[in-house]
Amino acid sequence: MNAKMNAKWIAPLVLLLAGCAAWQPRGTGDLGLVVERAAGRVMVVETSGHSKLGEVTGLGDLSHASVVYSRDQRYAFVFGRDGGLTKVDLLAQRIDRRIVQAGNSIGGAISEDGRLVAVANYEPGGVKVFDSATLELVADIPSEYAPGRRAKVVGLEDAGGRRFAFSLFEAGEIWLADLGAEASPRLQKFKNIGQEPYDALVTRDGRYYLAGLFGEDGLALLDLWHPERGVRRILPGYGRGQEKLPVYKMPHLEGWAQAGNLAYLPAVGRHEVLVVDTRTWRETGRIPVRGQPVFVMAEPGGRRVWVNFALPDNGAVQVIDTETLQVIQTLHPGRAVLHMEFTPRGEAVWISCRDDNRVAVYDTATLRELARLPAASPSGIFFTARAHGIGF
Repeated sequence: MNAKMNAKWIAPLVLLLAGCAAWQPRGTGDLGLVVERAAGRVMVVETSGHSKLGEVTGLGDLSHASVVYSRDQRYAFVFGRDGGLTKVDLLAQRIDRRIVQAGNSIGGAISEDGRLVAVANYEPGGVKVFDSATLELVADIPSEYAPGRRAKVVGLEDAGGRRFAFSLFEAGEIWLADLGAEASPRLQKFKNIGQEPYDALVTRDGRYYLAGLFGEDGLALLDLWHPERGVRRILPGYGRGQEKLPVYKMPHLEGWAQAGNLAYLPAVGRHEVLVVDTRTWRETGRIPVRGQPVFVMAEPGGRRVWVNFALPDNGAVQVIDTETLQVIQTLHPGRAVLHMEFTPRGEAVWISCRDDNRVAVYDTATLRELARLPAASPSGIFFTARAHGIGF
């Protein structure tokens, strides 16, 4: 090879090697997404340095968006309010695949084996299940509870194996769908579980599915180990004899708090957090708080519980000590606190402050602010550690 040809090949090779030297492979365990709801995009963030890595645009209506993750934590499945289901590659910081599968959706779940992604739909009403690799439709489950009548689907959760549990708002029902046969899901329908189930959760051990009831006091409990036992009511009439307050924002159960044998739940239309013994599912106490709780979330170690609120108290966050069951601190991270997310081991919590266009990061030990990240109307914050948790 002559000198002229050598020069032709050496220059590109030098550039290639320089690029390889600058690029560093990384894991995904400390990554996450922050939803910028007004911009239709998500921020890719990392928790170790409290920093933004990039952003992904073109995700549609994210006014009520939620996220689940693939088992390897590389891909996020973003559920948009416009019925969009978007698969985002966190490492490449781009959209891998995107479909619009319904007119109005409210969230979703991923199966235990990570191969199926299910979406809960308000319009036309029902659940659609997709292959997580290709986003091809696997099953369509209309939420028809009477001839020609479909209900809004809420509280869709993974229920172990290839099962999904969800609630029908207008029907007052809970359905359990087994996708072992994929295209021909087996359905168990539990009727008359209570008025207007509005949200739900699955306990950390994957055993119980709890649906909150908006139309009446109490919750509906389904034992996923023994669904043949049916649904039973727990905490009936916890507000009995007292005038309810107006509900300015629906509480969320999915981010519920559990510490030891106690669960902490938001009381609908009340300025209280309910304390429940998960061995008996009976109320053991109530904790007065400054407003109507929306999210009641426990640090990963269970040492403290953090609570945010609906209007007019949505600029505050209160911290509850789980030993004394007392509020120990009231924080003011910013205006319109919409969501909180703990780092995988709980040393910090990220808080979205929508109206101040920022995310605030707090040290959970000192309760001091560590960092602020600019964000356009941030709402949900979702870290990849959710990939290995039940009910996320």
